[in-house]
Amino acid sequence: MANSPFTAGVVAGRLPPETLQENFSDIHPPFDAHEAAVAADRCYFCFDAPCMAACPTAIDIPMFIRQIQTGLPEAAARTIFEQNILGGMCARVCPTETLCEEACVRNEAEGQPVEIGRLQRYATDALMERGEHPFTRAAPTGRRVAVVGAGPAGLACAHRLAMHGHEVVIYDARPKAGGLNEYGIAAYKAPGGFASAEVEWLLKIGGITIENGKALGRDFTLEELRADFDAVFLAIGLAGVNALGLEGEERDNVLNAVDFIAELRQASDLASLPIGRDVVVIGGGMTAIDAAVQARLLGALNVTLVYRRGREKMAASVHEQELAAARGVHIITNARPVAVHGNGAVREVEFEYTVEEDGALKGTGETFRLAADQVFKAIGQRLEGVPEGLEISGGKIAVDAAGRTSLEGVWAGGDCASGGDDLTVTAVAEGRDAAEDIHAALS
Repeated sequence: MANSPFTAGVVAGRLPPETLQENFSDIHPPFDAHEAAVAADRCYFCFDAPCMAACPTAIDIPMFIRQIQTGLPEAAARTIFEQNILGGMCARVCPTETLCEEACVRNEAEGQPVEIGRLQRYATDALMERGEHPFTRAAPTGRRVAVVGAGPAGLACAHRLAMHGHEVVIYDARPKAGGLNEYGIAAYKAPGGFASAEVEWLLKIGGITIENGKALGRDFTLEELRADFDAVFLAIGLAGVNALGLEGEERDNVLNAVDFIAELRQASDLASLPIGRDVVVIGGGMTAIDAAVQARLLGALNVTLVYRRGREKMAASVHEQELAAARGVHIITNARPVAVHGNGAVREVEFEYTVEEDGALKGTGETFRLAADQVFKAIGQRLEGVPEGLEISGGKIAVDAAGRTSLEGVWAGGDCASGGDDLTVTAVAEGRDAAEDIHAALS
């Protein structure tokens, strides 16, 4: 951060360590055994299970809740892990309010769904805390598969391939495995190093090697992988961050929200992280919400999230919007940035009010300014470094329903691939399903 009189407002240690520890503690404390039993008792165990249909990984939700109800949380965990090997993290970060819990019939009966996410966490934690791995590896097949990217899709794919007896090597550009689970979610959603612990637990299946600090295009090529391995699965995520394209965007303290979240996630001392007095976050998705809330939790006095369209168009769920508001984040909608003002460092961001006409966004000509000593950009990410020969669709790697790309022997899944929502649970499903198709092709 450049030294200038205008960076004085961005400082570390706004809050004492004990307050920071409280602010970044577990946002949803886990159930104890009695609470889990009471919550499980509310399930109707529907025959057609709309909650199960709403789960991208198709977990048998009535089954695992019944197992919790009968005092068998470890059995419930196995039911979950059969479909979603990252069920522990998904229980913490899944937008259950728009997936399984939204589909719960208890909403119609009482206006309150069964707490499926917290029950899933109760079960998965019970098994993982014992250090047990619920699956054993099949006899080695002699086949080798390369997985590029150690995020949810890559890990899920690697685990399922290892279960089938294949040897898997995962290459990841970052120092630690986990992808967005490790670097990209709010720290209060998975405190205590859970992402790293989950990876370590997953690797107990055997047959998986992770090589960190190895990037596609820099340390190896796709053609080299195709020559050295029997199959390749690409789970490279979206490494590029969209720019605002505004005058003054290069000013000091105008930062990418994803970098801010990653730095916070890896910080050993939250009191060492600099945060502004007046923080502006631009965007309407989960990254924007996570950046805004965490800025407040670090001690920012005023945090304003600005989105160009109406609230109903925000990618972040209503639940997450309400969480941000409850933490003191001011949300302004129907406004888009037009300029960043300041002398060296940002001092104000200028916005123009917008309206939608026939789906098109238009400016009204009326503008306003927000004081800002720190700005976080969260207007989406894009695919970068795509190897030649891969077909692209909608800015992502084109794949069929099984995850096959336009190149023979190459599959893809997760955020980098076309077709799915950019969710951890969706990435897990795509990695798992691609692994099954790879296994069938190798067999």
